[in-house]
Amino acid sequence: MFDWMAWTLPVAVFFTAIVLMLVGMTVWEIKSPTTARRGFLPIETTRGDRLFIGLLAAAYVNLVFVGISGKLASWFGLDGDPSIWISFLVSMVLLAWIMRKG
Repeated sequence: MFDWMAWTLPVAVFFTAIVLMLVGMTVWEIKSPTTARRGFLPIETTRGDRLFIGLLAAAYVNLVFVGISGKLASWFGLDGDPSIWISFLVSMVLLAWIMRKG
């Protein structure tokens, strides 16, 4: 069923985290409806808006990391490509920052 994608552990963890965030946000929204507020983003956003923007940012961070990982290995003289867990952690920190301050 899932043969169409290369399901490595980091990919599975990333998508599991997204599903858990969506379920958590749904429950949170049902229990406590959100109001729009302004943070550092140039628009008024709700929790759902910030989650969407944060997930897009997290996806782009991971894509950029995968795209430049070969260059990073040559720049820093690594034996192989750097671990994808680095981009996962960076993207989750970025997502948390957008959710909190955005």
